[in-house]
Amino acid sequence: MAASVAIALTLPIRLGLDLRGGTQIVLETKSTETTEADREATDRTVEVLRGRIDALGVAEPTIVRSGENRVVVELPGVQDPERAADVLGRTAQLTVHPVLGAAENAAEAGDGERVVPDESGQYLRLAEAALTGQDVKDADARFDQQSGAGWHVTVDFEDAGSDRWARVTGEAACHPAGDAQRRVAIVLDDKIISSPQVDPSVACGAGITGGSTQITGSFDDAEARELALLVKGGALPVPVETIEQRTIGATLGDEAISAGAWAAVVGTALTALFIIVVYRLMGALATVALLCYGLISYAALAAVGATLTLPGLAGFVLAIGMALDANVLVFERAREEQAARTRPSTRSALTAGFRSAFSAIADSNITTLIAAALLFFLASGPVKGFGVTLGIGVLASMVSALVITRVLAEFAAGRPAVLRRPRVSGISSTGPVRDMLLRRDPFLMRRPRRWLAASVVVLVVAGSGILVRGLDFGIEFTGGRLVEYSTATRVDPDRARDALADAGFPRAVVQSSGDSDLTVRTEELTDAEAATVTRTVADLGGGAERVRDELIGPSLGEELRRDALIALGLALAAQLAYLAARFRLLFGTAAVGALAHDVVVLVGVFAWLGKPVDGVFLAALLTVIGYSVNDSVVLFDRVRELLGRERRTPFDRLTNDAILQTLPRTVNTGMGAVLILASLALLADGSLTDFALALLIGVAVGTYSSVFTASPLAIVLHGRGAGSRSGGVRQTGAERHARTGRPRGTAGGPVTGGGLPGAAALSGPR
Repeated sequence: MAASVAIALTLPIRLGLDLRGGTQIVLETKSTETTEADREATDRTVEVLRGRIDALGVAEPTIVRSGENRVVVELPGVQDPERAADVLGRTAQLTVHPVLGAAENAAEAGDGERVVPDESGQYLRLAEAALTGQDVKDADARFDQQSGAGWHVTVDFEDAGSDRWARVTGEAACHPAGDAQRRVAIVLDDKIISSPQVDPSVACGAGITGGSTQITGSFDDAEARELALLVKGGALPVPVETIEQRTIGATLGDEAISAGAWAAVVGTALTALFIIVVYRLMGALATVALLCYGLISYAALAAVGATLTLPGLAGFVLAIGMALDANVLVFERAREEQAARTRPSTRSALTAGFRSAFSAIADSNITTLIAAALLFFLASGPVKGFGVTLGIGVLASMVSALVITRVLAEFAAGRPAVLRRPRVSGISSTGPVRDMLLRRDPFLMRRPRRWLAASVVVLVVAGSGILVRGLDFGIEFTGGRLVEYSTATRVDPDRARDALADAGFPRAVVQSSGDSDLTVRTEELTDAEAATVTRTVADLGGGAERVRDELIGPSLGEELRRDALIALGLALAAQLAYLAARFRLLFGTAAVGALAHDVVVLVGVFAWLGKPVDGVFLAALLTVIGYSVNDSVVLFDRVRELLGRERRTPFDRLTNDAILQTLPRTVNTGMGAVLILASLALLADGSLTDFALALLIGVAVGTYSSVFTASPLAIVLHGRGAGSRSGGVRQTGAERHARTGRPRGTAGGPVTGGGLPGAAALSGPR
């Protein structure tokens, strides 16, 4: 906690374009003798630029094609826009050349040779290129602490490039150390960026094999990262030129940001009040632990340099509500221990509760971490950023629940005042939901196929909206129109947003860009609609002149969408594999089936409502996926536990018992999330309302599907596979629920300087 406080006070978190604005760079693609700078070439340029921006460490950027041959790049919180523009604008035509020897000046070049100065200014005679950027598979900047060599760049080659690299370095290794011909020149845009010597350990003719090499030298961290970025980033299809660079305002107004902040505060306060009412003293301590969770998460986001957008802030607040899940699991298990009267004190019941809940907490969080890791490593853009935020939230919630809550709760439970008044603890009684279930003991899974039929009906009704109404994709997916105005007087962006919303353009993105310039980004417009927009801005600014009016491409391009779908598909497959290993394939299949049900229903409901499917909705959908898996894992963890203890009980009855035993946790966790989301939906404004609506639908559907889709599906699959467990002993409701639910016990080569000023060394993989 002390470390988190120190980081939070010293490292400000980076705010996104919607909250603070940033730097806008307009690039223009240029035709060459071989390539026309048309729309297709510009779209390919956008994808290469996206990779470079990700490597620069700028999260949540906006990159769109504007017109036929312009690219608008918006970078939140960039401290050095000139350097960013320089890196983005490099064409990065990378080549690798054998060095033929030193030269006195550029005029000494022979036939088929080039003479180029190296890093220290010495001229080198270079042969024809032996490798190009197409032969490079990856490049990464690393710091070597063991050898003391400092920063170096590791380069991995494709299969064909690996053979060429071995040939080039093998020929260079035949020359003595210190000879210029023992060097290999790496040229970027006709400039030598590195000319390292081949390490003395490399044999003549053999070269550096293995498809990997290291470039060492007097790099600092920034130089090493930039070199790796340019080597890995690939070549731009066509050259680009920076034609404009300026500061832009936030895409959301002060009123929207203020409303979102108030909604977050109110929702968090209501959730804290709810958990205190339900669990009394333990609820109050859990609230303290959740505040600690918020601080740890904030500090971690600041430490990794993540960018916080308004949907990200809402997701961060929602994660506080969802972090209640682990605390609720523990408290409900402790209540079971107390109800069974197997524990003599509140503290021992708490200890047993933490131990019993650990497997469910671990399994649910590990499945989410698997998804977060795959989204981070395989996706790009905002989906990759979501993976970072999700992973940090999961780890922080585990620290909060399993360490902070436990320390506070067990300390408080041992105080004399609590021992004398056990009801103050909040876990000495079973609670109204559990009491009602104990009295009625409903057999919900008597006819599982009926529940499956109901789920199929819901699925078909919701999914038909996708076919009947279609999806209303936002401008992030479809592109649209960008109009820039120069007004006679300065126009407040908030007033412009409100006026355009009244004129029939509620999704218009309005940004200030200079003293009297205003940028409006909308979906595609007819000429009449464009005239309406112009008239609205002119009325506000005492006249308006259109400076730019261009069609723009999608900011969530085809490659980003493809990467996101691949990452999501692999995440689901990895979760299925993990659940199959930890539970059974049957449970994993049922959980993933319920997850697919939730995704289709949520997308279908948004289609019927005519709500936009945009970047904000994408974040909500990913959050719902994590929530749905958690619910199913908690339920199946209890089924697994009961299977180990009551082997003669039929599977449908065991599943029903697991549902009844975990339902109090499901209700309390869901209420915590609903209170925050309802506050966001009612008090927030604009896209944040749609975000909250999507999550409210997702929470409701996810809670329903874990009980009435995943469970019946598991029962049906079990009956078809292993056969139902008939003829078992049936207990009364009192006998079954008197059980505590406790689980069973478990009994390269050395690097040298090369001897030349400014030169680095090459070696093979370690």
